[in-house]
Amino acid sequence: MTNQTAERQSSGTEVAGRVADVLLLFAGGPQYLGVSAISRELGISKAVVHRILQSLVSREMLEADPGGYRLGPAAVALGVSALRRFNVRNAAAPVLRRLRDETGETTTLSGLVADERVYLDQFESPHEVKMTVEVGRRFPLHAGSSGKVILAFLPEERREALLARPLAALTPGTVTDVAALRAQLAETARDGVGVSLGERQADAGSVAAPLFGPDGEVHGSISVCGPRHRFTPEAVDRYRALVRDAAEEITRTWTTHR
Repeated sequence: MTNQTAERQSSGTEVAGRVADVLLLFAGGPQYLGVSAISRELGISKAVVHRILQSLVSREMLEADPGGYRLGPAAVALGVSALRRFNVRNAAAPVLRRLRDETGETTTLSGLVADERVYLDQFESPHEVKMTVEVGRRFPLHAGSSGKVILAFLPEERREALLARPLAALTPGTVTDVAALRAQLAETARDGVGVSLGERQADAGSVAAPLFGPDGEVHGSISVCGPRHRFTPEAVDRYRALVRDAAEEITRTWTTHR
């Protein structure tokens, strides 16, 4: 190997390392990052950061808008692919199947990907009229019980950063008032369970509980969901205990058999 070849390989490795370092800054960090912040954090020039960012944007790993740069659809797709391989799916499957049989309603598994929630798995209700979800589709955390239970247990700084963003109304029942949403999240954090009646889908009801990973952080949620008319106060009260217990069982299995 010539010195020139070795130098090119060394340079390529260094560039790849810098690209990886830039992407890792977005993992669990602020939703948006700018050139100056990345340059300061990694100790590399703004010109180099700008070139890396443009390359990542061209591959949809990042997106650029007036707020700065954020993870793009390609990065989210990679995250979903990784989450699908997490042991949590193995831990959740038998529990969610049993929960589906106990409630007669569809049960779901969601994962936290960047600042959104993605359905990872579902076990469909045997009812002819039932709710089904689109596995792999992204949703905001503020709308629906599966997202709200994740949002309620995020670190305060990250939660407040998300609440500072515009909150889209997916249905007339979506809570977009920040004060009202904070009150709901506080109640969810105390109870360990979230309830939604028409917040993400107008005719749907759901009860959800958070899932915590081996690191003790919230990484997802499970839910029981179905047509809103079947989610009576009596049914919701019954599902609260069942979903909470199921989530605790999945978390326990996941963290002890990873």
